[in-house]
Amino acid sequence: MAFMDKVKALGRNMMESGTLIGEIKKKASAIHKKIVLCEGEDKRVVEAASVCVQDGIAQIVLLGNPDRIKLDNPDIDLTGVEIVDPETSPKLGEYAALLYELRKAKGMMEEQAKEQAKDPTFFGALMLKSGDVDGLVSGACHSTANTLRPGLQIIKTAPGVSAVSSFNLMVGSNKYVEDNVLVFADCGLNPTYTAEGLADCAIATAKSAKEIAGIEPRVAMLSFSTKGSAKHDNVTLVQEATKIAKEKAPDLMLDGELQFDAALVPEVAALKAPDSKVAGHANVLIFPDLQSGNIGYKIAERLGGFQAIGPICQGFAKPLNDLSRGCKMSDIVGAVAITALQSVK
Repeated sequence: MAFMDKVKALGRNMMESGTLIGEIKKKASAIHKKIVLCEGEDKRVVEAASVCVQDGIAQIVLLGNPDRIKLDNPDIDLTGVEIVDPETSPKLGEYAALLYELRKAKGMMEEQAKEQAKDPTFFGALMLKSGDVDGLVSGACHSTANTLRPGLQIIKTAPGVSAVSSFNLMVGSNKYVEDNVLVFADCGLNPTYTAEGLADCAIATAKSAKEIAGIEPRVAMLSFSTKGSAKHDNVTLVQEATKIAKEKAPDLMLDGELQFDAALVPEVAALKAPDSKVAGHANVLIFPDLQSGNIGYKIAERLGGFQAIGPICQGFAKPLNDLSRGCKMSDIVGAVAITALQSVK
């Protein structure tokens, strides 16, 4: 690494020291995971690949034509970044055969599999399925569907998980927020949930809160009702999800249904849910649907001044994350670090 690159890396590390994302990157640096970035045509992704290697956050495989990537990014040091062209990779035949086996029951033909495997996101997902990398990050210049389709078709859901979901780390200062972090779910992925799916989302988010944010999860299943104060099918869904989650994860500190203020404010909890061990102290908030979750995290971000990190995918058999097309280079680096932590079993 050139001297100025070392200076830049030191500066980045100093600025992030003591922050949540800084701690996440530090943890990722200690485990040396290999992450594939699928969009070598995007300068932000190429720069993020360089930073991840320079800062020791992860080993990086960058997908794209090596000559084109280097020609388009002459100012970016790619020393240590492995660049793989899906169209000329010696692994292409192996991956195409794997894709055919996974999808032939759905009508995929061998020739289709050979063409589909050349697509960088499918190629990256096949690398992940084969164990050649530990995680995948894409979506900087492609749609969410383009990232999630290979995930659902190739990586699939983890055993015992009925649906994939997402969570956001919400970082900020508030008298009701211990450790300056809350975890919100689902704010960006699954528009509809069954009771079992919502329960699985809650359990997965609690696990993510502990492994990624380093907090002991206290999970509130949110509703417009607290402990039966209102009657509606939407309330019943949350009540059923709470019951299922408690059966599946009896040791998890989880309660519901709770209104938002009952979940966070001790004085309100004392009135509305006096027997709850979670009410008034929740740090993991499970919204009943995507509409409320998405609205809730944006209110916290725009009016409450919280930093929103995510959405981060969970529930896949192996870690795969989708970026926002408006993401910054630093967002991609953060996603790589989080994906690396998710790969730890």
